[in-house]
Amino acid sequence: MVLTSILNVSNAILKKRRIDTPFDGGDVSFMIVASAMVFFMIPGLSFLYSGLTRRKSALSLILVVSASNAVCIFQWYFWGYSLAFSRTANNGFLGNLANVGLINVLDKPSPGSPLVPELLYALYQMECACVTIGILVGGIAERGRVLPAMVITFFWMTLVYCPIACWAWSPNGWGYKFGVLDFAGGGPVEIGSGVGGLAYAWVLGCRQDKGLQNFRPQSVSMVNLGTFILWFGWLGFNGGNAFGANMRAIMAIWNSMIAAAFGGIVWCLIDYRHERKYSMVGFCSGIIVGLIAATPASGFIKPWAAVIMGILAGAVCNYATKLKFLFRIDDSLDIFAQHAIGGILGLLMNAFFASGSVIALDGVNTNVLGGWVDHNWKQLYIQFAYILAASSYTFVVTALIVHYVDTIPGLHIRVAAGNETLGLDEVEVGEYADDYFEIWRDAMEPNPMVNSNPRESTLDTIACTVRCSQPVLSQEISTRNLHVHDNLHIRDSDIDIEKPVELEVLSGRGGARVSIIA
Repeated sequence: MVLTSILNVSNAILKKRRIDTPFDGGDVSFMIVASAMVFFMIPGLSFLYSGLTRRKSALSLILVVSASNAVCIFQWYFWGYSLAFSRTANNGFLGNLANVGLINVLDKPSPGSPLVPELLYALYQMECACVTIGILVGGIAERGRVLPAMVITFFWMTLVYCPIACWAWSPNGWGYKFGVLDFAGGGPVEIGSGVGGLAYAWVLGCRQDKGLQNFRPQSVSMVNLGTFILWFGWLGFNGGNAFGANMRAIMAIWNSMIAAAFGGIVWCLIDYRHERKYSMVGFCSGIIVGLIAATPASGFIKPWAAVIMGILAGAVCNYATKLKFLFRIDDSLDIFAQHAIGGILGLLMNAFFASGSVIALDGVNTNVLGGWVDHNWKQLYIQFAYILAASSYTFVVTALIVHYVDTIPGLHIRVAAGNETLGLDEVEVGEYADDYFEIWRDAMEPNPMVNSNPRESTLDTIACTVRCSQPVLSQEISTRNLHVHDNLHIRDSDIDIEKPVELEVLSGRGGARVSIIA
């Protein structure tokens, strides 16, 4: 009897809730989870960038991606959402300040879909913006200062991301009215971050050539970890843009998985053709470009088209990595080749393969035409015009923002040449991603009472240190006759492990050695 009464009361409460709100609980729950998945892409991006760079600047990229996330959250809350999605702005280019501080953003149906409340829609779009700016700031790798990058983040979000998001997704945006098909952000996210990152790197300038000889990623395992965290989060990124737990979300997730898989395979095979070795970094890069291409297209195309898109993304973006040499721009993390080219490719796929039957799977957009498969021939020039507008606007405005921030006293965007040699972890952060040994600080400092600068163990610092601590070799040693032996010696597997790093003077008195336990 008591149990029956409890069930009756519960059913009455649930029925009242269904009457009071137009939103389905499943759709709302799905979007909350999708938002959390997109947020999880931030550490994935941090790990990816950290693994791709050299260890002396590895932590600085984790910091700059993480800090840009905080700045973006503030900007989006303050006026970013209003500038992108304000309902009362009708100029087609940019929103107004009607929703500053999320004023009047609560339980009305969102501008993007009637399936979710506006407050939840604003949260989800904020997470997408945070990922975008995290991609962009990778352009400063190994030479850009952190504080100016945070200032640039705020202005870039305001002057670049918000306008392009308004064009594509706001019901009053010119791109939306023009008929642009951009599902999850080929323009605001991929072209914005890819072309913006290229412009940032262009103004910033190239890294020192000497430091790029025999360059290798500092941690391929971190690259793999970051890639698969991104892949997980990307399912929420692309699936979430259906704005509900519906068949279109499932289709978007399927297309994302297919494109990522084929992109990874093709990129890896192309690298194998040239090097005759399998590349983990190449495989991860292919996965990412497949997901990038799927971002604007996954909610518009059928799975067979996702196969074509993944293959093309893996091949085209692989060869596009050579463009930085043509442009003479040090795009150190290939942001342009992957994000911009991949995003453009996905947008063009919509012109050919977007299908109205896939678009209608959400139960909302039932009268939207697809691309050429629906005999909508004009979609190609619509997509092309949107790509051209987003790319040119992003490059010019980003370059201007970075240039003028650089002119502000105290906000010069690049570290000094000597500090670049030391590494941004030491100069900008004061901490390190890994507890690697440093000859000067830990092992060979001649006077432990002297508070000297910790430095990474490059051959230059090795030569300097050996001169200080081994005066007898001072006339014989130089970076040209040093050779590093890195061998693992196990004293006792049950107790501990020694790893002596031997620095052998190849020419000199008796082939002298200096050994350090690290």
